[in-house]
Amino acid sequence: MKADESNKNVRPKFHGVIPPLVTPLRSSRDLDVGGLEKLLEHVIAGGVHGVFVLGSTGEALSLSNRLRRDVVEQACRIVRGRVPVLVGITDTVFEESVNLARHAAESGAQALVVTAPYYYVIGQGELTSYLEHLVAELPLPLLLYNIPNLTKVPLEPETVRRLMQSDRVVGIKDSSGDMNYVRELLTLAKARKDWSVIVGDEGLMVETVRKGGHGGVLGGANYVPRVYVETYNAAVRGDDAKLATLSKETALLTDIHRVGAYVSGGIRGIKFALSLMGICGECVAEPFVALTEPEKERVRAAMLKANLLQK
Repeated sequence: MKADESNKNVRPKFHGVIPPLVTPLRSSRDLDVGGLEKLLEHVIAGGVHGVFVLGSTGEALSLSNRLRRDVVEQACRIVRGRVPVLVGITDTVFEESVNLARHAAESGAQALVVTAPYYYVIGQGELTSYLEHLVAELPLPLLLYNIPNLTKVPLEPETVRRLMQSDRVVGIKDSSGDMNYVRELLTLAKARKDWSVIVGDEGLMVETVRKGGHGGVLGGANYVPRVYVETYNAAVRGDDAKLATLSKETALLTDIHRVGAYVSGGIRGIKFALSLMGICGECVAEPFVALTEPEKERVRAAMLKANLLQK
């Protein structure tokens, strides 16, 4: 089955596989610049279409403002314009989001990403007003980020529609895991050919692309970018035979970045996998802690099964 004919041959600027980069750390206070460079070279060599720093997988809300600015500056320096760099600017303080956005622009990033502000539960009217005010202050294009399990506030379709009226808002990343919601986004996207609909749920990327969507921000692409890039390309081509083969590969990866019952399990699992691959260390920012030994054995066994490690 080929991608939805309504979006055939239409590819907005932000599309494809964009890994939400983990943030390699030496400690909760210090960036591992060497690890970041290895990681970026690894994913770029894997064919990714962009990189997203300071997202949920990047532990952004556990990093100091100084460290966030360092991540942005170093990532842009290392990437050198080879792929777009998207920067998460989510914060509880409006001014801090704007300050980080300006730093991202000065460093050479191509776009910004923001969720609903977290902690306080706000209404859709307040959220729309907040985002409209924010957009007016931003120096770069903005992608919305719907992740209600963490923010407690969804970006309802009507809110998205209103925000789409600004040409500075260029797309949305959805991590709700709700395909019905994604279908509503795809209907809205028909109004703008430059609008990106990208999902964060690996299990929904193929269906999203087939229905006219534009890709995925996928945690697993940190350590096996090639598999996810090939999956995206096969979905665009409508190559069901290739997708069947690739789905067997991705099924083997589940235990690597789905460790435990909490969001932190995926982050810790990916970092440990990258440490086994010699790319960066497994250090995570507080309040997270490294995997337990049984969890590490589970990840190691999954990597061996997926032929990502030698016995």
